[in-house]
Parts: sequence; structure tokens; C-alpha cells
Amino acid sequence: MKLQVNILNPFVIAAGEVLSSELGVNIKRGQLRLHRETHISEDITVLISLVGDVWGVVMISLSFETAKAIISRMLGEEVVDFNELAQSGISELGNVISGLAITKLAAAGYHGDISVPTLIVGKGSKISTFDIARIIVPLDTDVGTVSLTLAVKLTPKKTTKASSWQMG
Repeated sequence: MKLQVNILNPFVIAAGEVLSSELGVNIKRGQLRLHRETHISEDITVLISLVGDVWGVVMISLSFETAKAIISRMLGEEVVDFNELAQSGISELGNVISGLAITKLAAAGYHGDISVPTLIVGKGSKISTFDIARIIVPLDTDVGTVSLTLAVKLTPKKTTKASSWQMG
């Protein structure tokens, strides 16, 4: 499989920028991995779909402890439960990362949009990306590891002419 770095890098860069600015943490990218089998969710997985020139799914996965530490930093107070406020904060973090990546892709000439985030809470859910292999990018921070999983590709260009039709 040929990796399309031009569509993957904006997500990695966006995740680093958002985590760094929101949390004030140091970030170190871990070893990239390529996976083709069914994805198994972590304690928390934020799932965001992409449509447009670049399509697929972005998953941001982390442990409960890392999520609580992130939300604690964002709120400036200790969060002990992964309650509705914490769930909303982690979902929004995924939304901001994906939105910034789409903005970076638009600047490079790729148009697209993102869905509202879907939050999967609980380890072990099976998530299939069918024929799209996933690149997993671990981002090690001062508060724990955030795994960025990218199952994205360019939309094939349509070569057929548009046809007209009438209702009858």
C-alpha cells in the first residue's frame, strides 16, 4: 500500500498543535503502525467521518486515566469521573483536531467536511474500516498516550459524464 503522506500529515500536525496548545504538554510521536484487521476500541474512542476529496474515518483513542487527565488540564480542576462533561470535552477535542486537519487539507487544495463526533466508551468494540487500511500514530504526552488512527484516502475522480433524468 502506498501511503499518501500529503493527506495523513495534516491530521498528525493538527493533533500535535491542538494537544500542545490546549494542554501545554510535550508531545512525542511514537512508532507508526499499519493495520488492516478490525480495529478494537480503547477505553474511549472518538470517531469522526470525513467526506469530500478526502474520505474515511479518524479515530482518537485513549484510556480513561488519560482522558481524565486531559479534561482536568483543560478545566483547571481535577476530574475524577468520566462524566458527561468529560465525555463532551474529549469529543470536542476530537472535533477540533479533525476540523483543523480539514482546514489544512483545504489550504492544500483538498475540499472536505467532517461529521459530528461519535464517542465510543468501553474497551473492545470492533470497528471495521473495510478496505481502508489504518495508520496508527501514537502521540505520547505528559498525561498519557493519545492514539490517532487514520483510515483515510482520496476520493476516486469520476470520469463519467453527468446524465440528466426526468421524473415521470
